[in-house]
Amino acid sequence: MGKVFLIIKREYLTRVKKRSFIIMTVIGPLLMAAMFVVPVYVAQIEGEIKVIGVLDESGLFDKTFKNTDKVQFIKLNGGPDSAKVFMADENLYALLHIPKSSLSVPETAKLYSSGQPNLIITGYIKDQMRKEIEGKKLEASGIDPDILKSIKTSINLLTIKIDEGGQEETSSTELSMAVGFVGGLLIYIFIFMYGALVMRGVIEEKTSRIVEVIVSSVKPFQLMMGKIVGVAMVGMTQFFLWVVLSLIFVSAIFSFYGDDISGYQQSQLNLQEQVSSSGLSNEAIENTPNIQNINESAGILFESVRSIPFGTIILLFLFYFVGGYLLYGALFAAIGSAVDSETDTQQFMLPLTVPLIVSIIISQFIMYNPDGPAAFWLSIFPLTSPVIMMVRVPFGVPVFDVALSMALLILGFLGTTWLSSKIYRTGILMYGKKINYKELWKWIRYRS
Repeated sequence: MGKVFLIIKREYLTRVKKRSFIIMTVIGPLLMAAMFVVPVYVAQIEGEIKVIGVLDESGLFDKTFKNTDKVQFIKLNGGPDSAKVFMADENLYALLHIPKSSLSVPETAKLYSSGQPNLIITGYIKDQMRKEIEGKKLEASGIDPDILKSIKTSINLLTIKIDEGGQEETSSTELSMAVGFVGGLLIYIFIFMYGALVMRGVIEEKTSRIVEVIVSSVKPFQLMMGKIVGVAMVGMTQFFLWVVLSLIFVSAIFSFYGDDISGYQQSQLNLQEQVSSSGLSNEAIENTPNIQNINESAGILFESVRSIPFGTIILLFLFYFVGGYLLYGALFAAIGSAVDSETDTQQFMLPLTVPLIVSIIISQFIMYNPDGPAAFWLSIFPLTSPVIMMVRVPFGVPVFDVALSMALLILGFLGTTWLSSKIYRTGILMYGKKINYKELWKWIRYRS
């Protein structure tokens, strides 16, 4: 075991001292922190008022478009050609041309702009025209538009979990789905990322012939295990640093930009008041709740967050990350030992990565039925359990399912390690020969 520890130490220290490791360890938390700053920064830089000229030949939309703090509409007269000249001379953001129509109301308009029009502005114009036309059609049919508005109702459905003791707890299906999918996606990414590191490391040592010197002192199995565990420790170190640095960066951002972020959040809470004064009132915003309802929703969301078993999720995440990595890491090491270059790995990578790819695709359906038979079987099958089980955990998984899945994952790791060691001990010293699946099967059948 002493030799294995030496290999683990070498792998760990060599990789954590690399410049790429240090850069990626810092960039990851910075990207996380940027998620809090970028929305505020973008909201601040988009302060320029956009002026849009309106040429309404139909005469039906004179009072439709209201000025806001972001958009200003000016009425134009004359023909389309003169309006386009005016747009260029006055440097208008866009020109909205509503031509006459043979129908009672026009349903087509043209928006001219020197660049690609803003999606929010185009959506606002379409929404305002649609509402105006629908209102006129309702009036022509003798229906009061206010009656239709009054019957629109927003339904809030609260989900309450009742445990065996009869205790009630507010939950959120959407939040559980988000937490589960993010957990499964992170494991999917980490297994691929660190498994590929193991494979490339084995290929580099094999092609440089360093491995010939190493195996004269240690057994191939010890070398493989040391390399797999060493890279696993590198991954755990990087993940831990990501968590710590993310907390530090986010806390620092809130301390320096707390006022700007609070102001941005308050502006979102006051959206309805701003909209009513500016005339921006589409159907979705008309149903926007007031600040009191928003505060109530925030309280419900907070209770839903508290219902998520984050302690259990973190512990299981660490287990399935380590277990899944060790299982796939052994297979990646076997592939690296069997080939002479990274380009030769393609024929063996597809069967190895299919279970992971399938699991991340199927996880989107598992979230809608986390207790179904497909969810159960895929969460206990070792090749898919690291991703699928993390998707199921936020919804609550029976202890038996978790215990069975963990036990089978451990057995799966032992089985793949035994299988990979058979390939590794022969392939690590094999050079200049194109390997196929038939050859790998012969290596597996070799007796010591």
